[in-house]
Amino acid sequence: MKRAFEDFKPGHLGTFGPHHVSREDIIEFATEFDPQPMHLDEEAASRTILKGLSGSGWHMCALWMRMAWDGFISGIASMGAPGVEEVKWVSPLRPGDDLMLDVEVLDTRESKSMPDIGFVHLKQEMRNASGQVLMFSTIKIMVLRRHAVEAM
Repeated sequence: MKRAFEDFKPGHLGTFGPHHVSREDIIEFATEFDPQPMHLDEEAASRTILKGLSGSGWHMCALWMRMAWDGFISGIASMGAPGVEEVKWVSPLRPGDDLMLDVEVLDTRESKSMPDIGFVHLKQEMRNASGQVLMFSTIKIMVLRRHAVEAM
């Protein structure tokens, strides 16, 4: 049975990963979705404020979702999210980075208008292998309440 809203308590939810990012991953994503020079070409990237090839912030967001899905979302009775509250790209994603995702439950609340749903407020930090924070986000996810999960 999938985890229900009532299974979430404030505090550390887990650390997920690692997820390795190669030079080819960065260039492939950028070619398709964010074809700026700092994401495509080492020489052009060396002349930017980033001082070298770096992954797109949108690439980090896609990796964050993959890691969150693999780490915990696939095992819960998720009903999606009403939107991301905040995303900050703190440090560049570099070729060769091994990423970890730390997830903390900030708080929970039952929905006033949807009795089968609760909101789980999460803070997520993506770090590289040296522990440097690359990105953080806050989001509220909607999770089925236990009675609704049991009725499935």
